[in-house]
Amino acid sequence: MAVSADRNAAAQRVSAPVGIDELLERVRAGYDRIGPPEAAAAAEAGALLVDIRYAALRDRDGLIPGALVVERNELEWRLDPQGSHRAAEAVGHDLRIVVICNEGYASSLAVASLRQLGLHRATDLIGGFQAWRAAGLPVTSV
Repeated sequence: MAVSADRNAAAQRVSAPVGIDELLERVRAGYDRIGPPEAAAAAEAGALLVDIRYAALRDRDGLIPGALVVERNELEWRLDPQGSHRAAEAVGHDLRIVVICNEGYASSLAVASLRQLGLHRATDLIGGFQAWRAAGLPVTSV
C-alpha cells in the first residue's frame, strides 16, 4: 500500500502537459541568454564554449575555434564536475559555460539540464552556431 500511495503522490506532483514553445519560454526565463559578441567575449574571459551539434552539421558548417565538442546525448556526463566521465574542462560548478547548438533551441533545453546539475553559470547562444557565423566570428573547417 505504501508504494501505491507514493506513486499517487508523485503523479499529483506532475505538472500538466505543456508544448515545446511554452517549455522553452519557461526554461529561458530562468537565465540570461547571450548573443554572439557576448559569447566571444565570454570565451576570451575564460568561459567554456560547448558545441552540441551533431557531426553532420559540424562537417557541413565547420567549428568554432576553441569550442569543446560534446554531442547532446553526452553533455551531462561530460560536464558534471563530479562525474566519472567528465571532460578535463569540467573543473567546477562555477564554470561559465555557453552551450551552442545549430540555431539556439536545443541549447536552451541543455542549459536547463546543466543548471539542474548545479552548473549555475551555464547559458546558451541566441541563434546558435548560425548566429555566430552570421556575426562574422571565427569558424574553421572540419
